[in-house]
Amino acid sequence: MPFIDVIEPENATGSLKNIYKDLEKSRGKLALVHKIQSLNPESITAHMDLYMQVMFGKSPLKRAQREMIAVVVSATNNCEYCQLHHAEALNHYWKDEEKVNQLREDYAKVDLSNTDFHLCQLAKNLTKTPSNLNEENDIQPLKDLGLSDRAILDATLVISYFNFVNRMVLGLGVETNEKEMKGYKY
Repeated sequence: MPFIDVIEPENATGSLKNIYKDLEKSRGKLALVHKIQSLNPESITAHMDLYMQVMFGKSPLKRAQREMIAVVVSATNNCEYCQLHHAEALNHYWKDEEKVNQLREDYAKVDLSNTDFHLCQLAKNLTKTPSNLNEENDIQPLKDLGLSDRAILDATLVISYFNFVNRMVLGLGVETNEKEMKGYKY
């Protein structure tokens, strides 16, 4: 059970009801991470605007790379809910459930390109020890591999976004539900 009250779709009225309907139409279903914000419907809209820009907006990073980063951040934070959601999304691209599961356990043991490995390293370091990040060890290797400053910015936005969401999910007791993980539009 969540730690706070949640308004279920059948009890939603006004703007919340419309927000729920729009999410079901655009995403295929309503996620628990949205319902946990139901007492402040405007936060759901702002949250989704940020999510859609960071994860689906134009970027030099591929969608699979953004989902990979989401999984690594969520695994680093022990956020099972987000791990499962974004492992499902990543598997939509990778089509290798074993590789996705290994990424959740230890990305260093996964056969990744150098670029993807360093993106995962950035995700872990920025999540665990943000004040220890430095240009030489964390950013320059990505530039040396050909990533643009825009790609590095976008990776940092994905990492930051998932740290925010992981804390909301963990802090408000959003439950992990395997059934809820399936059926979203990617």
